[in-house]
Amino acid sequence: MMNIDEFIKSVSSLGINLTEEMLNRLSIYAEFLIEYNEHTNLTAIKDKDSIYLKHFYDSLTLVKSINLDNYESLVDVGTGAGFPGVVLKIVYPHLNVTLIDSNNKKIEFLKQLIKKLGLEHINALNVRSEEYALNNLDKFDIVTARAVTTLPALIELCLPLVKVNGYFIPLKGNIKEELKISTDILKVLNGRVEEVIEFNLPKEESIRSLAKIIKIEETPSGYPRSYDKIKKSLKKYIK
Repeated sequence: MMNIDEFIKSVSSLGINLTEEMLNRLSIYAEFLIEYNEHTNLTAIKDKDSIYLKHFYDSLTLVKSINLDNYESLVDVGTGAGFPGVVLKIVYPHLNVTLIDSNNKKIEFLKQLIKKLGLEHINALNVRSEEYALNNLDKFDIVTARAVTTLPALIELCLPLVKVNGYFIPLKGNIKEELKISTDILKVLNGRVEEVIEFNLPKEESIRSLAKIIKIEETPSGYPRSYDKIKKSLKKYIK
């Protein structure tokens, strides 16, 4: 898939120069993920070269849409095994990162990983995103999520966490159809799509999209709704 030299070169093309410490932490991350995955299902991707391409490089493509050096706080919703949140923390150590997932087995992995990597100012929380958002409205510079659910549902789960003039930037595949059905919830939650960046993942050439959504005003009362209510309102689109 992508060996370490190819990874370094590809990441360099994103404007990122990886230090030895960053590369060492990423190597430990990949090895621990493979080891842990033998007894706990975290990811279908189980070899190191594929992890570097489909998890590490893919996570770092967020920088195509925003300069993370200019921001302090980031939340990764539905983080799973830490993508993109842990990767971004390793490469941008100044960030205060919060990782959210409703799957406690994945959060336990992340807590062990954070300790193993010696990372500070990063928290892994076993909580539903809509519940967390209700207590943390309009708080964070950047919120991101990678292929968690369909876009309009994701907007309702994530945009309430974003502070005014901050950004929600989901990492998705082909996003055109999902954008069409997201117009109404964007208006309700005071979001506006500034830019959509489309590109192909190296080597395998699969389509990737970044939607850069700015928060214009504070979250209106009553949002986010429970996920059951979100699903009912989007029953045409959520299986």
